[in-house]
Amino acid sequence: MWCVPKLDTQYIEHREDVLELYARPLCPAEPVVCFDERPVQLLEWVRPASPACPGREARQEYAYFRCGTSNLFCAVAPKAGWYFVKATPNRKSEAFAEARRDIASHYPDAETIHLVLDNLSTHSCRALEVRYGRRAGRRLWRRFTVHFTPVHGSWLNQAEVAISLLSRHCLGKRRIPTLDKLDQETDAWERWANLQRLRIRWRSLSQRPERGSATTHQTSPGQRTSL
Repeated sequence: MWCVPKLDTQYIEHREDVLELYARPLCPAEPVVCFDERPVQLLEWVRPASPACPGREARQEYAYFRCGTSNLFCAVAPKAGWYFVKATPNRKSEAFAEARRDIASHYPDAETIHLVLDNLSTHSCRALEVRYGRRAGRRLWRRFTVHFTPVHGSWLNQAEVAISLLSRHCLGKRRIPTLDKLDQETDAWERWANLQRLRIRWRSLSQRPERGSATTHQTSPGQRTSL
C-alpha cells in the first residue's frame, strides 16, 4: 500500500492484533473502545448569516474572526454503538488522562477495557501518572488493555469513523467561536448518537458488503464509504 513505508513484522503484528480484536463478538465484560483526537479551529462570524426568505436565498459572509484552537477527544465502542466526545483546550497529556478516566468510569464493572490507540507520544501510562500520581495513574492504566495501531496505520482505528460522523452531522461548515459552545454542540451530538446506537461494521477487503446494511464500510487507506 502506498501509505505504508515499510510492511515489516512490527507493522503486520500490530495490524493483525487490531483486526483480531475487531473480529471478536460483543462482550460487556471486555468492551472494545477506539480512541482518537482531532483539532478544531474556533471561528466567529464577521457578520451574522442572513437566512433565506421568500424571493431571496440565504447569505453567508465568507470572512471570519479566528478565536483560537481547541481539541476534541472522540471514542467509540463500534459494536455497542456507544460514543464519547470531550472538548478540551488542547490534546496534552493532562487532557488525555482525564479523557481516559471518563471512559473508565463508563465501564465500572468491566474486567478490562480494550482500547485502540495510535502512537501519539501522550498516549502513555506516564500521562496518567503525571495527572493522578504514580499509584493512581498506574491503577487507571491497568483498567485498559491497550492495542496500538501500526505506525502509519492509524486508518485502522475506528475512532476515525466516529470523528467523520461527528464532523458531518455536527460540525460541518459551522463557525463555533468558543470552547463552551463547542462543548455544548458536541455533547448534544453525543447524546443523539448514543440514543441512535450507531454501530460500525468493519469489513476486510475479502468480505462482501451485507445487503441492506446502513453502516460504515472500511476497506483500505483512503477508501472509506458510508452505506
